[in-house]
Amino acid sequence: MNQVINSYITKKTRAASLAAFRILFGILMLISLIRFLANGWVYKFYIAPKFHFKYYGFSWVVSWGEYTYLLFAIAITSCIGIIVGYKYRLSIILFFLSFTYIELIDKTTYLNHYYFISILSFLLCFLPLNAIFSVDAYKKNKAYYYVPAWTVDSIKFLLGIVYFYAGLAKLNSDWLLRAQPLKIWLSSKTELPLVGRFMNDTWFHYAMSWSGAIYDLTIPFLLLMRKTRPFAFVLVVIFHVFTRILFPIGMFPFIMIIATLIFFSSELHEKFLEKISQIFNIKSKVNVIRDVYLPENLKKTFFVVTLFLAIQLILPFRYLLYPGELFWTEEGYRFSWRVMLIEKAGYTSFRVVKFDTGNSFTVDNKYFLNAFQQKQMSTQPDFIVEYAHFLGEHYKKELKTENIGIFVEGYISLNGRLSKPFIDPTIDLLKVKDNFEHKNWILPFEDEIKGL
Repeated sequence: MNQVINSYITKKTRAASLAAFRILFGILMLISLIRFLANGWVYKFYIAPKFHFKYYGFSWVVSWGEYTYLLFAIAITSCIGIIVGYKYRLSIILFFLSFTYIELIDKTTYLNHYYFISILSFLLCFLPLNAIFSVDAYKKNKAYYYVPAWTVDSIKFLLGIVYFYAGLAKLNSDWLLRAQPLKIWLSSKTELPLVGRFMNDTWFHYAMSWSGAIYDLTIPFLLLMRKTRPFAFVLVVIFHVFTRILFPIGMFPFIMIIATLIFFSSELHEKFLEKISQIFNIKSKVNVIRDVYLPENLKKTFFVVTLFLAIQLILPFRYLLYPGELFWTEEGYRFSWRVMLIEKAGYTSFRVVKFDTGNSFTVDNKYFLNAFQQKQMSTQPDFIVEYAHFLGEHYKKELKTENIGIFVEGYISLNGRLSKPFIDPTIDLLKVKDNFEHKNWILPFEDEIKGL
């Protein structure tokens, strides 16, 4: 077994694949960050809100106010370093830290592809993407023609997890047998040219649901095989372009399209680098070309990357530790590649009770939260309990008493079902702690969604 592992660790592939990935990744991240700034989202999501929802254990991550723009400046500068391969290790670490910090400021903005970028950039901190075709190689006058094959395979493996787990998540009765929530979303897209006339057709809803599940489950394997790879990439482009037309999911389709190029042969990536050299008239060459790049702590680096990928394999299944319907409670839902599986519409009312007098009043959530935060909060239990504690601290100070309670009345419609009570209105949420334990103050779903 050790011999097999050692043989794989030292197996090599051409470094051009990593260099091309570095350039394309850096360019896409640069465009994404500039787009975020241009749309005014920095102020809207990270500066303007009076209150930010926090991930458990990350309450110490706070908005920098107007200095949040500095975080984006650091991330943008890092992208430039990544693209040209200048001080690559520092650049990718700074990008990972700044980008992840930004996303941790408020979990209201959580998206699967933001999480993907964070964990991908963490992985890239351990890979030699600057071994060739980089300013680092030029300054050191030393480049490497080959890199360990596992450095490229690790990126492929992470992409495979994203796709395959997204497919596994679609193997549920709502997606396959009810075509939900696609039926809800597609029915609102009748104005689209050509395909708009199909958006209300039941057969189209089921065709999209089933084809989406089949695509996610098979595309990693089709990309791995040389004979099916060109066909698979065409599917990738069609799938992501179509989803980009249908849904406002930002840069994610383009990120996934470009990322899947890592599955192609190194010859293609070498041609890409040659084209870049021609376009920008890059003539500088290093004098020393080494055979294969091997980090000083090869086995330790390999172990860290393997451990990281193992965590990514296990983490999505943590929902099995909780009772109840996952789509209803959302306990273990995030960070699991459950992409666009639920449509929730909710109404949540918070009542402040003064125990000494028995008086109570209903909170106007618009005073504390923007519209986007209200929508996210009303359907997610960890948001609800966190917001209740925030209200408790606020009104204890305003009412000058510790003798108050926060009670919640909530109703949720899940994937087109009739609205049902969501939160136990008899529970004082100030007495409830937000942790990883099961939230027994969520009312039962009283229905069943079969599947994974």
